[in-house]
Amino acid sequence: RAQMGAADPAAVFIPILIATSCSTLAGLLVTAWVQRIRLRDTVVLGFLGGAFAVLLALVGWFSTLGAEELQRQSSLVSNLLIVSLIVLFLVVAHRRAVNVYGTFIEGAKQGFETAIGIIPYLLAMLVAIGVFRASGALDQVLMLLRSGVDALGMDTLWVDAMPTALMKPLSGSGARAMMIDTMNTFGVDSFQGRLAATLQGSTETTFYTLAVYFGAVGIRRARHALGCGLAADAAGIVAAIVVAYWFYA
Repeated sequence: RAQMGAADPAAVFIPILIATSCSTLAGLLVTAWVQRIRLRDTVVLGFLGGAFAVLLALVGWFSTLGAEELQRQSSLVSNLLIVSLIVLFLVVAHRRAVNVYGTFIEGAKQGFETAIGIIPYLLAMLVAIGVFRASGALDQVLMLLRSGVDALGMDTLWVDAMPTALMKPLSGSGARAMMIDTMNTFGVDSFQGRLAATLQGSTETTFYTLAVYFGAVGIRRARHALGCGLAADAAGIVAAIVVAYWFYA
């Protein structure tokens, strides 16, 4: 958003935070249901209760604000949270006598090793994505979606940002390309442009992760992981659309 000339690049941070909280909680609940994890455990209930409390407090506070004040407060809180998070990491590292620079260099080395290991799986995934886009299947899906939404008499503005949502489970870079295309077409600070940014930040590269990282470590049975991941993605998409109409419409 900053590179595209947005008036306030961080304005989408709070909507992303709310939407990704919904997707995370949905993923946790679905995973607990599939794995038959007892949610009555004190630690689990404490975590979920705390997460819900923070989310509800944030939503409750913003619901009391007008449109202009909502945008202003969202921008202010977003910038403060981002800076505070960076400072928190540095302070904790200092208190624990962690060599931040050395740790960063070591992490970078491990990142290169991981990148080399996943190249064959990454290549296969990129070929599949290229076929999906070049075949026109993505355009057909969007056309059917727009027709269905229009037949229901609902607003169709959000459909223009759906290429990002549909591409994100397959590829983060592909979704970023779709997001930039939406911003170029409708404007970086348009409803569609901001929704595309929110969708990009509140969903995960589920198929990419399963194909690349699961394949790299030899995990063959990913049936339940796929279902839980897609459920979280669906929750994130719905939440992003709802939050976008709340903040941007």
